Amino acid sequence: MVGPAFVVGAWQFGPGNLTTAVQAGSTYAYTLVWVIVVSTVLMISYTDMSVRLGIQAPVSLITSIKEHLGRPVGWVAGFGVFFITLMFSVGNAVGSGLGLSLVFGGKPIFWSVVVTVAVAFVLLARNVYSVIERVLVAVVALMAIGFVASAVISRPDWAEAAYGLVPVLPEGSTVLVVALVGTNFSINAAFYTAYCTRERRRTAADYRDVTTVDTVPGIVAPGIMTALVIVVAAAVLGASGEKAATIVALAKVFEPLAGSAGALLFALGLSGAAFSSMVANATAGGTMLSDALGRGPSSGSRTAKAFTASILGFGLAVALAFQGSPVQLIVVAQSLTVLVAPVLGLLILVMANRRDLMGDLRNRPWQNVVGAIGFVAILATSVRLVTSLLG
Repeated sequence: MVGPAFVVGAWQFGPGNLTTAVQAGSTYAYTLVWVIVVSTVLMISYTDMSVRLGIQAPVSLITSIKEHLGRPVGWVAGFGVFFITLMFSVGNAVGSGLGLSLVFGGKPIFWSVVVTVAVAFVLLARNVYSVIERVLVAVVALMAIGFVASAVISRPDWAEAAYGLVPVLPEGSTVLVVALVGTNFSINAAFYTAYCTRERRRTAADYRDVTTVDTVPGIVAPGIMTALVIVVAAAVLGASGEKAATIVALAKVFEPLAGSAGALLFALGLSGAAFSSMVANATAGGTMLSDALGRGPSSGSRTAKAFTASILGFGLAVALAFQGSPVQLIVVAQSLTVLVAPVLGLLILVMANRRDLMGDLRNRPWQNVVGAIGFVAILATSVRLVTSLLG
């Protein structure tokens, strides 16, 4: 039963997620841990809705949206997801280059090119989804071990970390909070879960088991890892008064785990996160845009692969064009994803409530309450981002 939610979790936990978490811990100590907790709960809610849609809908999610809400709405959904994956592709390309340059030396942009080409070859496999799922589950497991060990050895102030569960919005943290929400409450990733569920041919009889062994742990895992990164960053960088403005500062987060080899460990973690997120992100964007245009929901189709290649190319092109401030580029790119997220969130919520489509798996009242809170949250973050950029 393990699979789809872990693919979504691997997509969530990319270099943008890692970078924003380190900046949150190094700049604001433990005060933003609550953002991760709330985002994780809301992400589980929307992922669960998407799983049920993948089980009940006789066709793909975007095709169902076209049939029930109209073709234009389906096009909006497909192009909206595609836009978000373009933004994520920037962080993936930049993060992969930064990580491998620390491991092997050389210019980050060279390694960005190498990783992008490597991912392209992976996506040429015949059974694309099957390959992706196996690789990403393994990568998530390995990263989890490293982050848990790092948190234990860095000896953070766990009492202060507990106070971080109390919602507080420090002055000047708006864009960073928006970026944290955008990476941890990833509506586009939740949206894609319906496609992963269909790939695995889940049925209504599987729903309870899927929830227990895949949906909840698959989303909680990256949430815990992100919270641990904030805690370790607060303990290591926060104690020294440094901020994670450069990749070297980011690498110091993992010094407690391996001493002088901490930078190498961080680099490998960053590269793994970038690779896993790059694979899932490009596949999802290409598949759903292909579906929106009526070319089929299969990740192995020629149209889907062509769009997938364009996503990889866009991320690499932006990384080539803006090499001066890579960390800030990742944060800004991740923040922009929340501009489309409210539309996707509303569509998931509406579709999960259609009695003629969902039957017994239709949203219950308490699920609608949590879903409504999630929608308000992503809408609020979008508004805050726009006002902060205009201000």
